Amino acid sequence: MKNNRQSMILDIIAKEHIETQEQLLEQLRQRGVASTQATISRDIKQLHLVKEPTGHGTYKYAVSSSRARLNIADKLRTIFHESITSVDCAQNIVVFKTLAGLAGGACEALDHMDVNGMVGTLAGENTVFVVMKDNASAETFCQEIREML
Repeated sequence: MKNNRQSMILDIIAKEHIETQEQLLEQLRQRGVASTQATISRDIKQLHLVKEPTGHGTYKYAVSSSRARLNIADKLRTIFHESITSVDCAQNIVVFKTLAGLAGGACEALDHMDVNGMVGTLAGENTVFVVMKDNASAETFCQEIREML
């Protein structure tokens, strides 16, 4: 249902001049989809929709130009989450163990994340080394990853 509704929202904003969530709700209702303002608000956020000027003193919903980049970042985070089997740190180096052959994907995901204090990464077959600026940032990052796993 959610995927269908979100696809329909993308179709509506591509074809119609939609200024408000109420107008979007009405367009969905006309297409047989009942929804709430709160649900539409979440959909707008998840679809990375923005309001852009129309040139006539009004605004309309549109797909953000950074949406593709954000979707790639989400996919990389998923790859990262699914590939890591363990994490540990030694001073300012964080070491990730991954499933065989997935260290490169996990490393690529890390390189696209905004990790505070990360200097660089290096991937092997099933191991990723992350060099952090100092021991404290390594320990903090390691703990954050453990909580995520």
